[in-house]
Amino acid sequence: MPKAKIYFVGAGPGEPALITMRGAQILRQADCVIYDGLVSEALLDGCPADCEKICVRKRTGEHPFTQEQIHHLLIQKTAQCRTVARLKGGDPNLFGRLAEEIQLCIRLGADFEVVPGVTAATAAAACAGLFLTDRQSSSQVIFVTGQETPDKAETAVDWDLLARFRGTIAFYMAMSNLTQIVQILLEKGKSPQTPAAVIQNAAGPNQRIAHASLETIASECSRRGIEAPAIVLIGPTAVYRQEYDWFSRRPLFGKTILITRDEEGNRRLAACLRQQGAEVLCFAAISVHPLLNTDAAASALSRLREMDWVVFTSPRGVRFTFEGLASLGKDGRAFGNAKIACIGPETARRLAEVGLRADFVPTRFIGEALAEELAAREPLEHKKILLLRSAIAPDDLPCCLRQRGACVEDVPIYTVKPASPAPEQIQPLRRRLTQRQIDWILFASSSAAEAFFQTFPKETVLQSGTRLASIGPATTRRLRQLGFSPAVEAPVHTADGLLEAILHYYD
Repeated sequence: MPKAKIYFVGAGPGEPALITMRGAQILRQADCVIYDGLVSEALLDGCPADCEKICVRKRTGEHPFTQEQIHHLLIQKTAQCRTVARLKGGDPNLFGRLAEEIQLCIRLGADFEVVPGVTAATAAAACAGLFLTDRQSSSQVIFVTGQETPDKAETAVDWDLLARFRGTIAFYMAMSNLTQIVQILLEKGKSPQTPAAVIQNAAGPNQRIAHASLETIASECSRRGIEAPAIVLIGPTAVYRQEYDWFSRRPLFGKTILITRDEEGNRRLAACLRQQGAEVLCFAAISVHPLLNTDAAASALSRLREMDWVVFTSPRGVRFTFEGLASLGKDGRAFGNAKIACIGPETARRLAEVGLRADFVPTRFIGEALAEELAAREPLEHKKILLLRSAIAPDDLPCCLRQRGACVEDVPIYTVKPASPAPEQIQPLRRRLTQRQIDWILFASSSAAEAFFQTFPKETVLQSGTRLASIGPATTRRLRQLGFSPAVEAPVHTADGLLEAILHYYD
């Protein structure tokens, strides 16, 4: 008996947030994910670190997969893995060749489960301000494939029915045959004035819409360069009205933003930017490494309760501190009566996630302000203060605390290093910069700025016309030293503040 269970998971139309909770749950426990070419790779961020990820893109790319190769892969992974996620675009039960793959599971004797997803037609209509049904004009909808199996003796599409159908027709995979589809419908008696709309990259940050009458929709798509992947809607509800188009009115719709934090930081910031409509490109300029095995870290973690204050200057500091405590068989009780200060709300939130409340958060989220405001709260003379932070953090905070009489231990609990990106990560970004296709580059630290410009030449960025955004004064100073003047600096020095600064730029 095979040991695997295969989950056929609907990935939704492309926007990562539109996967179902059950689908996301499966990905978090998958040993192997076999995913279609149109699936957003951002969904794979939720997979375990050791999960095998295999793209089975059809018809495009250097090595397109056939359905037979996908079957062979499923057989192979069923024998090797316990949990296999077959991740399909949209809903697997709609034009997803699900029946063939389930029949394979039955022949293998493999257990399987189908997890429905948001299909492209419903997403396309919702994100274009259109309606698949409307009680006044359309009480029915029909889904049709625009590409049938080439070895069929005759068509399985009832074109006579479609020509007289009074509801909404949603065509999938129709762009290569759109002219012929229109011609057949017109020949069968469909009114040339029937409204039609084509939504390219439905629910994505680069979504585009063409709308016209049935007789002119193909030429309108050709004129505007609308191409696959796209959904074609034909019928009385396919009338585009700008006031219904909420999707393209989002503040950052049509903007492409490159973010440069470490992988974990990029994931969190990307989700916020996508909610505002941006296309997000992630480049991990830096990588974060714990320093928990050092004598200094071990000593500090064993003496937390001896401190008057323990200070965290980043969520990472909190994370690695508690990982270190866990390795020693300890938890938050190790702090005893020591008070805890966090440099900003993001760090305080991370502390709250492990069950502790910050005793102090300054009103300005920089080291100098933390020292000043903590000293205004209580005398710091002879107070024992422990800083658990990055090995490359600036000296301003410990210096300011010592100037106020504090006994400061500055212990590196982690360090930040330039990442080593592969050429296939760099080349597409360099090409998009050269083609002036990136609107913003966001820098959330000085170290990220330094690492980024070790990879991407200064002149390439300057000539791209791309705007730079800085999270705070220290990062701005470093960018200026590198020869750049940021278009915005976050007034609140957090990731949320960085987003707010960009939104304010367009007010």
